Amino acid sequence: METRLNVFGTAIGGKVMKHLVAAAKATGDAGVPAATQELVNIRASQINGCGFCTDMHTKDAIAAGETSLRLNLVAAWREATVFTEAERAALELAEEGTRTADAAGGVSDDVWARAAKYYDEDQLLALVSHIAIINAFNRLNVITQQPAGDYQPGQFG
Repeated sequence: METRLNVFGTAIGGKVMKHLVAAAKATGDAGVPAATQELVNIRASQINGCGFCTDMHTKDAIAAGETSLRLNLVAAWREATVFTEAERAALELAEEGTRTADAAGGVSDDVWARAAKYYDEDQLLALVSHIAIINAFNRLNVITQQPAGDYQPGQFG
């Protein structure tokens, strides 16, 4: 696959990416474990068919010490026994937050309540923002057909 345009090769692309990255970094300061954030990134990217982000976040998770067993089971997290209840709540929130068009009401009250059992208000806002941001990255990459496979952990600083 060949990319449709070089997102980093334009002035506007650089500005957009700079702000998206800054927003993503801001969500990391709320106390949601980094491993949970990567699991959310991977699951949303799988749902959206974003090979670039799936590649990136899987490799970043491995570099941070995540196990291949857990990464291999992200797509089937409901049936997997390797995730904590808090991680499962975050993954469920990520799925419903990513698939808002599939549910007339968006994220259900039950899913929200499960997430609220494990995360305080700042953490919930960080998770919701994180889900929105990874979905923005996914859509940008899918629309412009960014290729997957060549990412190196830490490549973007």
